[in-house]
Amino acid sequence: MSAGETGARVIRCPACGGPSLYSPDNASRPFCSARCKNNDFGAWASEGYAVPADPDPDLPEPDAEPGGALPH
Repeated sequence: MSAGETGARVIRCPACGGPSLYSPDNASRPFCSARCKNNDFGAWASEGYAVPADPDPDLPEPDAEPGGALPH
């Protein structure tokens, strides 16, 4: 069966850019393989993906002494 016969789509793998079958038959979807899925998970688990954010002005600085008063 081809992708068209099963109703599945072929998409780009978000990790390697190769073709990936987007179907319940692909246990690694949207990735093309378990390898790409595991590489992505490894990057996520090691905090390789992060959203930059400004520090919260209501929280004390990380180097502030513990137990210090919060600024008002």
